[in-house]
Amino acid sequence: MDFGGIRWRKALPLCLALVALQACLPAHAAAPKTYIVQMAASEMPSSFDFRHEWYASTVKTVSSVQLEGDADDPYARIVYNYETAFHGFAAKLDEDEAERMAEADGVLTVLPETFLQLHTTRSPDFLGISPEISNSIWSAGLVDHDVVVGVLDTGIWPESPSFSDKGLGPVPAKWKGLCQTGRGFTVADCNPKIIGARIFYNGYEASSGPINETAELKSPRDQDGHGTHTAATAAGAPVPDASLFGYASGVARGMAPRARVAAYKVCWAGGCFSSDILAAVDRAVADGVDVLSISLGGGSSPYFRDSLAIASFGAMQMGVFVACSGGNAGPDPISLTNLSPWITTVGASTMDRDFPATVTLGNGANITGVSLYKGRRNLSTKEQYPLVYMGGNSSIPDPRSLCLEGTLQPHEVAGKIVICDRGISPRVQKGQVVKNAGGMGMILANTPANGEELVADSHLLPAVAVGQSEGIAAKKYSKTAPKPTATLSFDGTKLGIRPSPVVAAFSSRGPNFLTLEILKPDVIAPGVNILAAWSGDASPSSLSSDRRRVGFNILSGTSMSCPHVAGVAALIKASHPDWSPAKIKSALMTTAYVHDNTYRSLKDAATGKASTPFDHGAGHIHPLRALNPGLVYDIGQDDYLEFLCVENLTPLQLRSFTKNSNKTCKHTFSSPGDLNYPAISAVFAEQPSAALTVRRTVTNVGPPSSTYHVKVTEFKGADIVVEPSTLHFTSSNQKLTYKVTMTTKAAQKTPEFGALSWSDGVHIVRSPLVLTWLPPM
Repeated sequence: MDFGGIRWRKALPLCLALVALQACLPAHAAAPKTYIVQMAASEMPSSFDFRHEWYASTVKTVSSVQLEGDADDPYARIVYNYETAFHGFAAKLDEDEAERMAEADGVLTVLPETFLQLHTTRSPDFLGISPEISNSIWSAGLVDHDVVVGVLDTGIWPESPSFSDKGLGPVPAKWKGLCQTGRGFTVADCNPKIIGARIFYNGYEASSGPINETAELKSPRDQDGHGTHTAATAAGAPVPDASLFGYASGVARGMAPRARVAAYKVCWAGGCFSSDILAAVDRAVADGVDVLSISLGGGSSPYFRDSLAIASFGAMQMGVFVACSGGNAGPDPISLTNLSPWITTVGASTMDRDFPATVTLGNGANITGVSLYKGRRNLSTKEQYPLVYMGGNSSIPDPRSLCLEGTLQPHEVAGKIVICDRGISPRVQKGQVVKNAGGMGMILANTPANGEELVADSHLLPAVAVGQSEGIAAKKYSKTAPKPTATLSFDGTKLGIRPSPVVAAFSSRGPNFLTLEILKPDVIAPGVNILAAWSGDASPSSLSSDRRRVGFNILSGTSMSCPHVAGVAALIKASHPDWSPAKIKSALMTTAYVHDNTYRSLKDAATGKASTPFDHGAGHIHPLRALNPGLVYDIGQDDYLEFLCVENLTPLQLRSFTKNSNKTCKHTFSSPGDLNYPAISAVFAEQPSAALTVRRTVTNVGPPSSTYHVKVTEFKGADIVVEPSTLHFTSSNQKLTYKVTMTTKAAQKTPEFGALSWSDGVHIVRSPLVLTWLPPM
């Protein structure tokens, strides 16, 4: 490499001097960060009366400096103590201290603080949950059981009519939670509907500094809207004549309208932190929730390094069903988060409702899109307006084509309809940029990342979102016509859209890269254009410049699909109080459907082609069938531990899940595929491959005396044999086991998808069946 001869020789003494100077300077340890420390509670020395004393002593032992006075009190460095779903604490440590902590007595694991993001409605009717049906479920279930749905999110807006306590009895006797007060939130804001409200911010403040309390309420009150929306989707009371500016008008109600709600505020203006989320899960389980809805996530880590996976395992041990959003990183493959088999991972789909809008080009062509615009400024359908697209023909994105802040000049766009490409900035913000530059309207064009999927927004100026192909046509016209023009019109709400449901393009996809044998996502549920309650402090666009305020808003994301599943789980829990989380999950998965309302296979909005189980999991939830599934696949904590054993966890890593018990691996599983999961994903790792055999055990929750017959898809790559092919049940809760043998006949280059179904003539218990041949090494 040529360093420039003479210049390099002259610079060398200076470089050496700088190195010598640096060596003389005192070394400074990196600033402390928050770490989550899991402890083996059974190993607490007898010299301590309380765990928090032991935790503080451990912090002091690993400290890099001699702790003196209140300023260096080890208690002051502890951010949280965890006691229920997770045993341990969160503390401020530097990297050296964290390394020493990992070696300290009684420490199982040390996890760095991680940052998680929120994964940002006609849905009850679309899912077949009429008021009569939900009321009948609750009238039967409420005699001896009250279901509580815990929502980890941005808080709650208690004044929303979706949280009315009309017709509800007293707070369940089992409830141990409380209504935490703060600025803008009093004890009176809780009621027999909102029975708990707490805030968790220690981790946020430890990482980001004190919350600005002049701008943000340090209380359970929701200033964002996301938490109110998800809580109402899961368990909102019926509200007649709900709509957003007249769109989606009708009765808004949650999946489980008579369930109780407990709000755990873990997300703030700067985001959501794992130590706060872990504290909320720990507290929610201790409070007595039955179901947890967690519409957030980050990257995926190995199970033993994922604090949410460990905490949700603890929740499962206490009988709590946990639903998590799968993420909005689709349509890229291997983009899912929240992959643990004891978590129900939810993808997003469309419904049969849309909000059509039309772009009429100057050449007479009509382009159909969607919009929720309802403002004072409207464009005449009898008049054409100048049309402009600021992008070029290059494949490299132009900031002007994306309508980014500061890229549009008034002399170029004033008085015109502007075509803006999706990406980089929020969709509604692009319209604000156009409006600020004097534009008359906007056509929001999808890019290849979005395909033909249409997401409606409450724009600040007349605007229509269009699919990729229609966007290309509009841009081509704007570049080739001598004087391109267009106008926009808005057509309200339309029901009966076909095909539906469709897998949302943004919905994150499998396969599950942590464990190919565990199919993820588990199910899909409505997550596109969902109407639900909203915060009175937030605009419908969430832009600070938007001064509009609404009682209901329409949002899209797996954040919206997750509470649908949590709410349906609450319905199932009310109907079957003794069911384990795994039984509830099994009921949701084995009754899910994989055909749309045109009786064809579910489609992927990103491609227009049939979706696969890597996109939709077991399929789209069917709540009514899930209430009466016939058979269920149950899984207990010992089964999950055996699953973790074949995931090659060390004894110390395994103790992250066994906690105080002395449980060890019994080696009853030969592969992760032996877990009694409601889906079967077989992996042929060797070529030529030997036959694979998996076993499943089903529990009869239908009629005591029943006979089920099996049906299996034919595969190109393998022969499938199920033994026995008939299951005869003679009593309720009877368990029977069958085995599935898969023998390769022609290894396939891509995974093959099918199903294995049991039917008694009334119930169809369907499991997705996926075969994957790994290429030879």
